[in-house]
Amino acid sequence: MTRPFQVLGIQQIAIGGPDKLRLQKLWVDLFGLEVTGTFRSERENVDEDICSLGAGPLKVEVDLMQPLDADKKPAVHATPLNHIGLWIDDLPKAVEWLTAQGVRFAPGGIRRGGSGFDICFVHPKASEEFPVGGEGVLIELVQAPPEVTRAFRALAGAAGPA
Repeated sequence: MTRPFQVLGIQQIAIGGPDKLRLQKLWVDLFGLEVTGTFRSERENVDEDICSLGAGPLKVEVDLMQPLDADKKPAVHATPLNHIGLWIDDLPKAVEWLTAQGVRFAPGGIRRGGSGFDICFVHPKASEEFPVGGEGVLIELVQAPPEVTRAFRALAGAAGPA
């Protein structure tokens, strides 16, 4: 079985809580992450600060999220480690191939995410129709821009054979 795409690396980690100011105390004030943006969405019930860890094309995004309404879904705060994002070199091919392998995707399809990249989500639970899910973990697949793809491929090439 030939996979027509490559998972390049971790793009993001999303952490949810009832109050993002409490998350900021640790991640921004004490760990020193930089807040690089914000994202609010009624549809996704989220108010998040987008932070960065590291620099350049290999930096990892750390999203600190709180719900706009704690009683509505999705409950971005109900699972403290809300989701993990993976850089993908060819998102449309990945979705097509993974769907054919029985992977269940969350509703919404490929769309523009809060950081401006095309994204989609692997559903945390499998179904009868799609027997492969995240086994309790929501997984965001993120289209890597060219500079990220080049950086990861250069890093892999620099490692060379063992």
